[in-house]
Amino acid sequence: MKYKRILLKLSGEALMGNQHYGISSEILQSYSKQIKEISEMGVEIAIVIGGGNIFRGVAGVATGIDRVQGDYMGMLATVINGMALQSSLEAMGVHTRLQTSIKMDQIAEPFIKRRADRHLEKGRVVIFGAGTGNPYFTTDTAATLKAIEINAEVILKGTRVDGIYDTDPEKNKNAVKFNSISFDEVYKKGLKIMDMTAFTLSQENSLPIIVFDMNKEGNLRKIIEGKEVGTLVSI
Repeated sequence: MKYKRILLKLSGEALMGNQHYGISSEILQSYSKQIKEISEMGVEIAIVIGGGNIFRGVAGVATGIDRVQGDYMGMLATVINGMALQSSLEAMGVHTRLQTSIKMDQIAEPFIKRRADRHLEKGRVVIFGAGTGNPYFTTDTAATLKAIEINAEVILKGTRVDGIYDTDPEKNKNAVKFNSISFDEVYKKGLKIMDMTAFTLSQENSLPIIVFDMNKEGNLRKIIEGKEVGTLVSI
């Protein structure tokens, strides 16, 4: 087993599956099954999910919603996704805790680093909701911050694409995939993996990122086993 403690970053959009909105029960089941599999291997798992399948703060601005208000609405969307994943995991017998950066005592614990560490040590999957709790920051930044705070060994960014390419593989059939790439090369080539704040935080803290296709069952386990899946970004 290559990694003992990980931060899994999932996009809200991926949870939609083939739908135009909301949460696909099929995708939710698939993700839960894969998370359960590595949890049973003894991996300590923290998760951050986006909220783009329900609401995106930036998109809300276009409809006249105040940016700060829109970002808070987006944070609440991530909590909804976190609750859905928590429910799905617990239905499979996986012990979880949902912690949020905005206090919601009736449905989640507040984020406290020591408490999160303790849950992870006890084998519970910890889901972090509500981003950083601050507007103008993405869930990518929240994922990187949380990964650093809990001393995760790696950020696993689960997407619909099987790694990082020189151009968008969904638009260009001749796009070239990188099996591994340095942080500096990503800057030079202008590749968009995470927002710049999150990416810089990862680089400054020597925290590697693996971008992989979460929708292909078995990929998550292969990464934990040390197999080459997706694209590794490192110093």
